[in-house]
Amino acid sequence: MLTRHHLEMPTTVATLDDLAPLADYSLMDTLNCDPEGKANGADHAPRQVFSGHYVPVSPTPIENPEYVAHGKNLFHELGFADSMAQSSDFIRMFSGDLSHVPEPLRNVGWACGYALSIYGTEFYQQCPFQTGNGYGDGRAISVLEAVINKQRWEMQLKGAGRTPYCRGADGRAVLRSSVREFLAQEHMHALGVPTSRSLSLYVSTTEKVRRPWYSEGSRSVDPDILVSEPVAISTRVAPSFIRVGQLELFSRRARKQEHPQAMEELERIVLHLIDREYDDVIDRSRTTAEKVVSLAHEFRRRLTSLVANWIRVGYCQGNFNSDNCAAGGFTLDYGPFGFCDVFDPQYQPWTGGGNHFAFLNQPAAAERNFHSFCSAVRPLLAGHPECLQQLEDIQSDFPKVMQAQMETMWAAKLGLDAFDAALFRELATLMMQTPVDYTMFFRELSSLPDGIEPLKKSFYKGSTYAADPEGLDKRWSAWLTNWQSLIQPGTREELSSQMKFVNPKYSLREWFVVPAYQQAAEGNYALLRELQEVMTQPYAEQSEDVEKKYYKLKPLELFGVGGASHLSCSS
Repeated sequence: MLTRHHLEMPTTVATLDDLAPLADYSLMDTLNCDPEGKANGADHAPRQVFSGHYVPVSPTPIENPEYVAHGKNLFHELGFADSMAQSSDFIRMFSGDLSHVPEPLRNVGWACGYALSIYGTEFYQQCPFQTGNGYGDGRAISVLEAVINKQRWEMQLKGAGRTPYCRGADGRAVLRSSVREFLAQEHMHALGVPTSRSLSLYVSTTEKVRRPWYSEGSRSVDPDILVSEPVAISTRVAPSFIRVGQLELFSRRARKQEHPQAMEELERIVLHLIDREYDDVIDRSRTTAEKVVSLAHEFRRRLTSLVANWIRVGYCQGNFNSDNCAAGGFTLDYGPFGFCDVFDPQYQPWTGGGNHFAFLNQPAAAERNFHSFCSAVRPLLAGHPECLQQLEDIQSDFPKVMQAQMETMWAAKLGLDAFDAALFRELATLMMQTPVDYTMFFRELSSLPDGIEPLKKSFYKGSTYAADPEGLDKRWSAWLTNWQSLIQPGTREELSSQMKFVNPKYSLREWFVVPAYQQAAEGNYALLRELQEVMTQPYAEQSEDVEKKYYKLKPLELFGVGGASHLSCSS
């Protein structure tokens, strides 16, 4: 059971000295350390980790760090002074140097192992030892847990150097991918989608690494050149970073009886997850078996809601393996993600992802991850047939619950009291045949147009439309008339306002981000900070200049361009 700090929090956390007393390292203090781990964290070469919940690892600081940006909204929520992001001791700690942190902050961080299931199928070959004992946090190192305003937060450096799970890579993240994740997390939070958060972003002014990427204007599917890019460290924040894949690792070990403490370690990580992420909804006095059933029920609710929200805002995770699925039910790991421009059920930003992780296949991918979760916790229900049956029922009802979440979401986007299957089917067909810009179409619809002209702002007018503009216009008019007969009663202003809280005006499209990280690599952070400002107010009617720049169709010449339309899993 986790203890809670009862310290009075300073009105404003202005220095690391103010932050230090709020530290509370629950994972390291209550779970098992790898018995082969080194207390000083000097553990940076790939190796097998056979047991324990974490490995102590000291981050590798980036050289000559420079401030790029910080999560202003998160800082304010945490009670942090904005000035702290640019203070020397804060920059030092969150660019990887823990050597001078004030006590009781610790000068060693931790990394965790996890297993991999892709679309519900267990894999081992991604582990360099083919055993599953070398797969995990390859370049992510947690450096702090703190209880702030009665909420526990874990702070994790991404790009902080090698860990035992690095599989021979350099453990670094480049500025490009760090900018993407930094902006996306705060944008998603502003959209009302559960997500990890962005604390800070620092870049090295001298250290670079070579990565495969796309040449200017390349239409290659995979990167076609090697580029030298500045390294960066971003800090992401969440109540915990426990993944479905983490639970799977301990379950596989228990199933195979790989060591005498395997079942105990599985039980402890699951109970730790409940304490960290579900303390408000799961009664501490219940038995482990009862807690596991409650966990499955609540995780199903969160996961189905999360994926419906992804689709509501046009987001595609791209790589939704079980190790990229947070057991707390929020968005985690912004690698090959993307926000769709054209509505396309098969939209997939990641070249290596396949259709199984495409935009409208995400509910099915979530179901596979939920099956992996249920398989992972099932050993804890041995000897409890009633609880086992309850788990089976919760698992088998996933598609029904997912469908209900999706129908509620589509109804809300359309301003309807209830989902209308025929209306939606015709809409989806028209959206694909025209085709339309997903974000702009629903935003224009939220203004309750009397005719189809305002909707045409969102039309890309592809080959089908060009071949029969009159026919498609007639079908759009008929659909609009039908929709208007079904929308909720009440004042137009109320309904329009309600729909605009569901349908954002702005989304973080990749072609907005590309120039921001390109300019940042030259030391110019103005566009990145402008994007941060715009994308943390995605539902607001902003200035005319902002609208002109960020509320528009994707230029046709950018379709199919590597890095702007698709990307590899390159870091």
